[in-house]
Amino acid sequence: MNPQKRRKIFERLRSANPHPTTELAHRTPFELLVSVVLSAQATDRSVNLATEKLYRVADTPQALIDLGMDGLVGYIRTIGLYRSKAKHILQTCRLLVERHGGQVPQSREALEALPGVGRKTANVILNTAFGHPTIAVDTHIFRVANRTGLAPGKDVREVEDRLMKFVPEEFRKDAHHWLILHGRYVCKARKPECPACIIRDLCEFRKKTKA
Repeated sequence: MNPQKRRKIFERLRSANPHPTTELAHRTPFELLVSVVLSAQATDRSVNLATEKLYRVADTPQALIDLGMDGLVGYIRTIGLYRSKAKHILQTCRLLVERHGGQVPQSREALEALPGVGRKTANVILNTAFGHPTIAVDTHIFRVANRTGLAPGKDVREVEDRLMKFVPEEFRKDAHHWLILHGRYVCKARKPECPACIIRDLCEFRKKTKA
């Protein structure tokens, strides 16, 4: 795919959604961090339903520590892998209090040192909470990048590196959100909705679906 085509893709995505953001409900970087950890192998909707009640009673690291394992599990048991996620979240809360004054750090190294936080989660926090031009490659972005020809790669890190190289700088901060939403609602895994796609003529997927 040539640079002109990539630019047109992002121009159209921006025109359709000028101010994209995550669908995870949050008010602070800490709430976003907890929600992202909970969202692994779970839908944003299921996470939002649980955290709406959780954040009313505990929205800081110390408040979650005070809630304890059983208390936290009571709010998130509807989410998959809730016990291991609760364990990671409480360990992370303790580290935030001990090392970072209860605040979410703004460096990749410090974020990735937290339990349950890998590169993808760190990218989400850096981008959405702190405005860094990072791209967190999830299953949606991996599929869209490969299927469209935008930034094909054999694994998520290769796709991330290629997107960071190929996405024009002016679009880099929002590219993550546009591509996730496009993969979630249009370029779906089983059957992409090509007739409704605003970048259909720019996409290099050969087996486009018909209405």
